[in-house]
Amino acid sequence: MHLAQRTLRRAASAATVALLAAAVGCAPQPEDNASAKASGTTGEACAKGALGTRTSGKLTIATDEPAYEPWFKDDKPANGKGFESAVTYAVAKQLGYDKSDVVWQTVPFNKAFAPGVKTFDFDINQVSISAERKKAVDFSSGYYDVRQAVIALKGSKAAQAKSIADLKDVKLGAQVGTTSLNYIDDVVKPTRQPAAYAKNDQAKSALKNGQVDAIVVDLPTAFYITAAEVTDAKIVGQFENTGGTPEQFGLVLDKGSALTPCVTKAVDALRQDGTLASIEKQWLSEAVDAPVLK
Repeated sequence: MHLAQRTLRRAASAATVALLAAAVGCAPQPEDNASAKASGTTGEACAKGALGTRTSGKLTIATDEPAYEPWFKDDKPANGKGFESAVTYAVAKQLGYDKSDVVWQTVPFNKAFAPGVKTFDFDINQVSISAERKKAVDFSSGYYDVRQAVIALKGSKAAQAKSIADLKDVKLGAQVGTTSLNYIDDVVKPTRQPAAYAKNDQAKSALKNGQVDAIVVDLPTAFYITAAEVTDAKIVGQFENTGGTPEQFGLVLDKGSALTPCVTKAVDALRQDGTLASIEKQWLSEAVDAPVLK
């Protein structure tokens, strides 16, 4: 009988200790410990090997085909030549990936920022950051500040334009889904319906064939087109940025991607240390000046 009582007392004591331990485990932790844990999480999550990429140990990058100059060279995104190819490999290096770890895939321009799960870690394809697009995808911080420009055949009426008002009665064209087309609709507000094309190649062909009087593209592309592709065309001028925030190209990621903070951190570091400026100078040096249309 006494042995049974002692056994019961020991069992009760053990239960009490277990309850106290559970209570301590559920108690709030000191603020300094919680902060330390939180601050360390982001850094650890952005370390190579900790990134939740589509393929472990690889960084999958998407862009459209063809890959236009001066953003890419010789239609080969993987060669590291051209502004966006160089930016891609600089971001990859910041994230801890070697050039051999980068895998490229083709994704059409409009599909890159359409709603739906992505097949890439990020897309780079002169995609301007906008509030509307942010409803469907994430963006990194901007890697390039861009302006839109107008190209027309030399000797044409459109080529003589000195202001936005001079463009209102000409037939304009641009790639569909781009800020170039938005500038036609929202800034020029032409009297004639603008032509929208699936690709810039189609817009350039329309210009050559006289189907449109002028096309709108980003300024670096305008310099390349007039220098190497449509040599009888000229840059009529560039538009001023509308609003207080400059138009910027951003890397496109899946909506809610865990990679977004890491990729943004990498882009910010490249801007801060001068790498983006150096890459821009190397590949976009000609795109520095053009008449401003007001």
